[in-house]
Amino acid sequence: MSRLTVPQLNALPEDAFIEQFAGVLEHSPHYAAQVARNRPYQDAEAIATAFAAAARSGTPDEQRALIRAHPDLAGKAALAGDLTAESASEQASAGLNRLTPEEYAEFHALNAAYHERFGLPYVVCVRENTRQSIFEGARRRLNHTPEQEVNAALHEIGRIARLRVLDLIVPQETP
Repeated sequence: MSRLTVPQLNALPEDAFIEQFAGVLEHSPHYAAQVARNRPYQDAEAIATAFAAAARSGTPDEQRALIRAHPDLAGKAALAGDLTAESASEQASAGLNRLTPEEYAEFHALNAAYHERFGLPYVVCVRENTRQSIFEGARRRLNHTPEQEVNAALHEIGRIARLRVLDLIVPQETP
């Protein structure tokens, strides 16, 4: 996608807006339709906030489906090259595509523990973390209650969405 200005995005036909932002929430372009219906937006941060709100607006089952749409970090999809372009780039930015065999084994164990405890993948905004903080966060969050973990995952999805939105918008010039 090419980067557009906020006024250009506000003027797009709904289907073009949806296409522009389809990848903001992993495998969930219907949220872009929800965000499109609330235009116009003042700035990129307002669009990012709208995506974070959309992610939280669903029923508990819809929220869990959105969380489940995210891939395991350094998981089978990553190893097979089956990640979305956004996820592949994000995981690479944190070096998750260059893990040692021991680190892959630890991620595999953490991913399995997450699925066992919560029925969800561990979701974190990798672009705002290091490999070490990602591991530490996963270990810490395994102590969450299921409700706490859903809230933590939705918070991280909002952070991921914000960065993805900002990637798609031409920055506004400050006067």
